[in-house]
Amino acid sequence: MRKAFLLFGLIFFAKFAIAQNGKSISADFDKATITQFVSDLKARTGYQFYVDTTQFDSLRITLHITEQPLAAVLDQAFKNTNYHYTIVTDQQQVFLTRGKQIESRIATGYFSNTNSEKNPAAVTNNVPEDFNLDKERPATEATVENKLYTIGTASNAVKGNVILSGYVKDIKTGESVVGGSVTVANTKTGIATDQYGYYTLTLPRGRQTLIIHGIGMRDTKRQINLFGDGRLNIEMQELITSLKEVKISEDKVANVRSIEMGVNKLDIRSIKQVPAVFGEADILRVVLTLPGVQSVGEATTGFNVRGGSADQNLILLNDATIYNPSHFFGFFSAFDPDIVKDVELYKSSIPVKYGGRLASVLDVTDREGNKKKFTGTAGIGLLTSRLNIEGPIDKDKTSFILGARTSYSNWLLSLLPEEYKHSSASFYDVNFNVSHQINEKNNLYLTTYMSHDAFRLNSDTTYSYGNKNINLKWKHNFNDKLYSVLIAGYDRYQYQVSSNTIPTNGYNLNYNINQSNLKADFTYYLDRKNTINFGLTSTYYKLHSGNFETYSNQSLIAPDIVPAEQALESALYIGDKYDLTPDLTFDFGVRYSIYNYLGPQTVDQYAPNLPRESTNIIDSVTYAKNHIIKTYQSPEIRASLRYNVTGDFSLKASYNTLHQYLHLLSNTTAISPTDVYKLSDPNIKPQSGDQVSFGIYKNANSNTIETSLEVYYKRIKDYLDYKSGAVLLLNDHIAQDVLNTRGKAYGIEFLIKKTEGQLNGWMSYTYSRTFLKQDDPNAGELINGGNYYPANYDKPHSFNLTGNYRFTHRYSISLNVVYSTGRPITLPIGKYYYGGSERVYYGDRNADRIPDYFRSDFSFNIEGNHTVHQLTHNSWSIGVYNLTGRANAYSTYFTEQGGAINGYKLSIFAKPIPFINYNIRF
Repeated sequence: MRKAFLLFGLIFFAKFAIAQNGKSISADFDKATITQFVSDLKARTGYQFYVDTTQFDSLRITLHITEQPLAAVLDQAFKNTNYHYTIVTDQQQVFLTRGKQIESRIATGYFSNTNSEKNPAAVTNNVPEDFNLDKERPATEATVENKLYTIGTASNAVKGNVILSGYVKDIKTGESVVGGSVTVANTKTGIATDQYGYYTLTLPRGRQTLIIHGIGMRDTKRQINLFGDGRLNIEMQELITSLKEVKISEDKVANVRSIEMGVNKLDIRSIKQVPAVFGEADILRVVLTLPGVQSVGEATTGFNVRGGSADQNLILLNDATIYNPSHFFGFFSAFDPDIVKDVELYKSSIPVKYGGRLASVLDVTDREGNKKKFTGTAGIGLLTSRLNIEGPIDKDKTSFILGARTSYSNWLLSLLPEEYKHSSASFYDVNFNVSHQINEKNNLYLTTYMSHDAFRLNSDTTYSYGNKNINLKWKHNFNDKLYSVLIAGYDRYQYQVSSNTIPTNGYNLNYNINQSNLKADFTYYLDRKNTINFGLTSTYYKLHSGNFETYSNQSLIAPDIVPAEQALESALYIGDKYDLTPDLTFDFGVRYSIYNYLGPQTVDQYAPNLPRESTNIIDSVTYAKNHIIKTYQSPEIRASLRYNVTGDFSLKASYNTLHQYLHLLSNTTAISPTDVYKLSDPNIKPQSGDQVSFGIYKNANSNTIETSLEVYYKRIKDYLDYKSGAVLLLNDHIAQDVLNTRGKAYGIEFLIKKTEGQLNGWMSYTYSRTFLKQDDPNAGELINGGNYYPANYDKPHSFNLTGNYRFTHRYSISLNVVYSTGRPITLPIGKYYYGGSERVYYGDRNADRIPDYFRSDFSFNIEGNHTVHQLTHNSWSIGVYNLTGRANAYSTYFTEQGGAINGYKLSIFAKPIPFINYNIRF
């Protein structure tokens, strides 16, 4: 039908074959290719040329033309050849073909009731097969600033607004620029590029100037003349900042003008400037410097956001779920800094497409790989080495990136005190990603990740754990207004504990969690004021909660296998970002989640209004495979608004409700390799929570200084705490050892960030409180008499300073300062006799605290000579972690010696730790 419509349009608007625009042309061509010839004529006449250049690759044109019309120029160019042209004057279009000419008559019988006798205007349709008018016009590649790019056809046929879309890419590598902004000069119209670098704008026809800004990229602009819908791909260059340069820009106000609040975006350049233990850039360490984000202690990569526990964070790597984001006792995070492109942390205003966690979403995106040429980087440090290689498989269309890290840390463990000298630890991880552009409308992305850790602490027990993730994504543009991303993926986390020093006691303990994911995300740009997101997701969980088995045939232990669990979590969502005025924007969405707990399973049923204890079990019901045992379902509301008071000052507010069907069972405050996850079932309800936030955002000094102040209040329901003496591992009746609590969290966060100049960085301060309460009289045990008590990750005060000072392009220094209140602990306060033995009496839960935490880190960074054309570029990072040597408490424990109870403090780094790291890029 589209073909028929276009050909009918040719009849309506066309004049026969030799029509011309009346303009005279003077030009000289000397062996010009068809591309050079057409570009020159297009510039001189303003006509749009349609040509398949592969059919003209052998043609070279030599002409001297003086004051000749377009038709005469084409006649002479194609004289005595098999090439033809058709000019459509009213549309200012020229069609060039080989062999057959496009004529203005439609073939007899093309329409079922039409022939040449009945319709004199109908003539032969001689469009050759390889000249397909149904093909979408290719995108305009906008590579330079000082050029006027014409989008659409210069005609009065199109009225009103038009749609401009395209991709923003790095001109050097061809990779997409994520989170960049495309705005129209002297207006408040603009949009941010998505994770694929894609943007869509609805604009009025006519002359426009686009301002393009990207993190770590040089600001640029494009001059466009809009006549109709079209696509404009924009290429940006890497930013090399002059040392004393201060950029004055009215367009760097994304933090003020965006509707999102509680969102922090980090680029890998900022991450690599923050000193880290052992000298390797660490993404999660930098995330911990952001307001509202805390850690329970040193050497942990689990983190707490706005009063949430560590398991209430959804951690995504290329849309794959990472359950344990740590390596080597928590000293390194799971994300290779040489592969990562950008990081986004959502603390409130969580997008409606995300669900399943209460506190936050950490979205980490890898690079796609260089589409232009083969490059790579390598690094070597005291404990780790890393290597990545990337390049085109098919230039400008298909690229890959491969990154790997490994450790050699046993030499360090041998320097530890005697009780740890015979320990060992190692890890590796591998990333492999492929990006392929099928055509202008379709892209495929394959992303994979695999990690493995193993360690032993001066004992015969070996611990190992790892992640395995694979995702296949298909991005399809239906048109300039609608596109979709379809994702199919598989995620697995497993750990193993084994011992075989004494063969008769040898054992293997295995645990794994598997999830299969299907997602369909759609984005529809309805008009200038409305952007609609909608889609559906489905996740199938299969948990093997513990297999305790013999290590060998000699082992005499009794096997114990906890039955596997499975469930299906699905959701539908829709959201609309509505610009009521240029200064007032609303974003409202609804996500409806449905959770089904599935058989096979045997479920205990307890007497009503009595504690969940073995003596109160009244029945046990066995369900068949895939039988729906219990269903939980609920809508989730996501709402936010932004009001621009001035160009650099805005107010924002948001409200979120969320549900979490997966629980982490752990007797530690940080994520541990032996943690157990538990699915919600008839006896354990899903967690739920809601949060309201308000924020003030103000930029200063020509938008080079960003400030924000946010306050929040959060309610939590059905968070799991544990009875005294609870058994979490290999427990077939875990519901009897857990308690449902409700909680509240509130706080205020302040951030000031300097983005330009020799001195740059950010400073944050957070005051926050998190309290839990367990006052159900039917639970059998009241914690702290049913009163509120601090969560074990409650840390009221937190201060972070990250600063960088660049002396020259080659030499810079970085300083990181961290302070926080000590986390809560429960202390023994007395002894008593019971059952003929002495026992320890503990005070109220979490009524005391370990000492406050303070640490400062320093690094000196040396870049190479910045010569552009050389084989390799290298850099050094030299510094000290814990510069002041403060013995911060990681944990506390108590032992009885000689009838007295003594308390001890364990410190991971009690002295300054020097580091050196060498990096090479080729």
